[in-house]
Amino acid sequence: MDGISDHDDLLLSDAERMHALNALGEHYAAGRLDSAEFYDRSGEVSSARTLSALLPSFRGLPGGAPLEQVDGRIRMTTGSSAPAVRSDSSPLGATQSAAGPALSADEELVSLRERGSMVEALDWIIIGITLVTFLVLQLVFEWDYAWIVWPSLIVTLSVPRLILKYSDDDEEVYEKLKESEAKARKKRLEEASKRIRELESGRGPDTRQS
Repeated sequence: MDGISDHDDLLLSDAERMHALNALGEHYAAGRLDSAEFYDRSGEVSSARTLSALLPSFRGLPGGAPLEQVDGRIRMTTGSSAPAVRSDSSPLGATQSAAGPALSADEELVSLRERGSMVEALDWIIIGITLVTFLVLQLVFEWDYAWIVWPSLIVTLSVPRLILKYSDDDEEVYEKLKESEAKARKKRLEEASKRIRELESGRGPDTRQS
């Protein structure tokens, strides 16, 4: 899209501009932009009249601008919000290499988040399989002792935790981390929504309030 010429550049509609603002708000809520960057870029998007004028506001963001020119028209796209991929290939459960130094605090948090997310997903899979097994044994085979699968669930759920070295303390920290991230995301979404409403109504403040 960077190669669009002035002759071929297309004018933006209000709906297309709002679509871009909402996409920018999602990036802000995800933590890719700080408050100052979101304020500046949302202002640029709000004042952009053409597609090429809008593109720089999405520099450095995954997926680029959520608008593209196709056959002489502007098409809205969803863009990409995929999280950054770690460059290392170490196992999720590893907190340090066999002969290397311990991970930094940030790396430990990344490792904890990955292990916690995987354990959480495996828990739901195991519970689902256990429920299906129970129903099949009880309803299809009419086995009186079908209930026995539920006590075994305690042992089954502990297996991923042992493999991933995910302790009770890790789980407690992970839950607090999720709660903190959810609150931060909610706050950023509220700020983004407020900023977008200001720009949409044309009454955005000239100066940023602390």
